[in-house]
Amino acid sequence: MSSLDRLYHIIKAPVLTEKGTDDQQKRNAYTFRVPVDANKIEIKSAVETLFKVKVKAVNTLRIMPKVKRRGYVAGTSPAWKKAMVMLKEGDTIELL
Repeated sequence: MSSLDRLYHIIKAPVLTEKGTDDQQKRNAYTFRVPVDANKIEIKSAVETLFKVKVKAVNTLRIMPKVKRRGYVAGTSPAWKKAMVMLKEGDTIELL
């Protein structure tokens, strides 16, 4: 996999929630779903390359799996990673 392909695989999808929308307005921060093995440096370079913006900071957190039950069958939801990317003043990302 080339480095450009890796950048496209790092940013899976934006996370659109009320809290994320408030972050966009207050801190100029955007939230993305990323692979569990992605690190902050890769996330920063992917956002800067794909969206042509400057990144000020990247915060990541892992969402751990939760137990889901339906009758006798028990399973877990998948684990995933969330990245909150804060942009420099004046830069924006058009998500929709």
